[in-house]
Amino acid sequence: LSVSDHPSTEMTLDGTAYERHGDPTTQPTVVLIHGLGLSRRLFDPMIAAFSAHFAVLSYDLYGHGESAPPPRTATLGLYAEQIRGLLDATGIQRAALVGFSIGGMINRRFALDHPHRLSALAILNSPHDRGEAAQLAVEDRAAKVREQGTMSTLPDALLRWFTPDFLAHHAPTVDRVRQWRAQVDAEGYAQTAWVLANGVRELIQPAQPIAAPTLVMTGEHDSGSTPAMAHAIAHEISGAETHIVPRLQHLGLMEDPTAFTGPTVEFLKRTLT
Repeated sequence: LSVSDHPSTEMTLDGTAYERHGDPTTQPTVVLIHGLGLSRRLFDPMIAAFSAHFAVLSYDLYGHGESAPPPRTATLGLYAEQIRGLLDATGIQRAALVGFSIGGMINRRFALDHPHRLSALAILNSPHDRGEAAQLAVEDRAAKVREQGTMSTLPDALLRWFTPDFLAHHAPTVDRVRQWRAQVDAEGYAQTAWVLANGVRELIQPAQPIAAPTLVMTGEHDSGSTPAMAHAIAHEISGAETHIVPRLQHLGLMEDPTAFTGPTVEFLKRTLT
């Protein structure tokens, strides 16, 4: 989407910036949830594929993009409430939630807290039980953000997120990631980095399992949201499907958007229509 193609940005009373595509009165609604340090613009190359079949809401997490900082200490539950507030503000009763990275943690929290508002889940490149060593590494990165600032962990992150060839030959796309990180509210980002590190604990084998139709996807070489984690998430959700995208790393959906939109749209078409 070019700038001229974007619908106007709207704002909820709690400061959530969002935009709408399509007609929720005639099409099922899909909400797109971006990852830590990014913005709703992450999904711009995917909007056309989704809006061909669904009404789409894309929005910025608290403290990201054009949204206000978190209104209280950030938790997965707070971000699930942000989605509920967005649905209330737009008059939408139920929606499918497509969440990337921490967005795939937030949509699982929403599934546990607000199941009657949910029609389906797509969980993309999202972490689960990391094991002790990897868990400590993520907590160390969250502590570094708190101590050294929002940009301190980005150089190493880019190496985990993109394949070497893409990093070498697609500088404008990589620069967009830097620009999104530079936009964040520093305190909100530090809090949310801690939620990304620790929030998985409340999602592992919850007392009341998630019951929604679910697709779990990740990249073959995503070191932080591994194929084994994707299979573990799906194993805990009855009937969930798993799709592993060959070759790609954490931000594979920026390298090859169609590799993610294709399976996700087909899953949602089967589930919602």
